[in-house]
Amino acid sequence: MSKDADMPQPRRELAATFQHAGVAAAYRGRPPYPDEAIELLTDLVERPARVLDIGAGEGSLARPLAPRVDEIVAVELYDAMVSAGRTLPGGDAANLHWVVEPVETFTDTGTFGLAVAGASLHWFDLLTLHRRLADLLAPGAVLAVCDRWARSPQISAGLAEIVPRYSRAPEYDASYSATGDLAARGLWQQHGSRTTKPVPFRQSVSDFIEGLHSTSTLARELMTGDEADAFDTDVHRIADPLVDDDGLLTLQLTSSVVWGELSGIS
Repeated sequence: MSKDADMPQPRRELAATFQHAGVAAAYRGRPPYPDEAIELLTDLVERPARVLDIGAGEGSLARPLAPRVDEIVAVELYDAMVSAGRTLPGGDAANLHWVVEPVETFTDTGTFGLAVAGASLHWFDLLTLHRRLADLLAPGAVLAVCDRWARSPQISAGLAEIVPRYSRAPEYDASYSATGDLAARGLWQQHGSRTTKPVPFRQSVSDFIEGLHSTSTLARELMTGDEADAFDTDVHRIADPLVDDDGLLTLQLTSSVVWGELSGIS
């Protein structure tokens, strides 16, 4: 992610959402990456067993990967996200190094056996990022791009009706793929992809709503107080009838992982 003026103004404003401590705190409502995804990423690491997490956020990938590799460097633009990550389980691991810096101008000079991006690649200047990663990745090392979601059919249908009324990115193009963009420019060649098997994930409706508010398009910081309250009420309307006797939703947690090598390197 870059702070430069090349990013269009509306997108720059959305990217800046992650500087807010409230958004970072709301990340507690996001589901973790399932074990299958973390195991796959571990298998993708080349020597050296040193991993670069780009746009690391609060470390949703870096923290579970740290016990499995020699070193992981989590690069994140905003202090609020790093501060939140340090307090979460695994955030103080001795081999996890947090760096607050734009990824495109990351100053490390070492070599990495894997680069990972958890739902962050679309924020970057892809050409500049490509040049930087080309200098950092070991021969044969890949860039793996991940995402995860926890939903049920009823929740997904309800959100499809609610979210467009509150989203701060009404022009959002769900078909856009940053890896597809890189591949179309001849800068990346896909080696493989996997969608992990769904596993049950239980959480309260309040935590589920917090996870939605941790996104750039639904952050409370971009809404009026009345809008945020109305959004919460609408989500409660679709989610509350689905809770069990413990007051928890049971959702299906799934992750996607796509990996490949940089190409077009001169």
